[in-house]
Amino acid sequence: MKLYRIGELAKLAGLSERTVDYYTKLGLIEPESRSLKNYRLYGFETLSRLERITKLKKDKYTLEEIKEKLNAWDRVTDEEQVTQRLTELELHMLQLQREVRELEPLLQQMKPNQAKRAFVNLIPQSAACIEALKFLLGQGSGLM
Repeated sequence: MKLYRIGELAKLAGLSERTVDYYTKLGLIEPESRSLKNYRLYGFETLSRLERITKLKKDKYTLEEIKEKLNAWDRVTDEEQVTQRLTELELHMLQLQREVRELEPLLQQMKPNQAKRAFVNLIPQSAACIEALKFLLGQGSGLM
């Protein structure tokens, strides 16, 4: 398993070394071990944790709220995480459905070629998403 010094980790995460150090002092992340020269060494999981922190910060969570969320995630089993993520996905899909319904009146005002161009990129992405969901749910392709 590769371990990263603070500078390497900061670069990979797109953060400053000072930020990584601050997050360590707050207990948001922890080094896996120390080098012979007493450098803090972080594992790949820490990089994933930093990505979560960055996303939560963009979503306007405070560092204290982020710490609470991270601690809750640490206590959650894999099954609970999957269930939680699927619930979040379901809520996101409901939001997308609402947004599509809001677009319907605008789409009806468009000329057929304009509407077709609007959907050209959306259709392959939607199909790929549906196939990924079917795979994740263990139904395999072609069964639906």
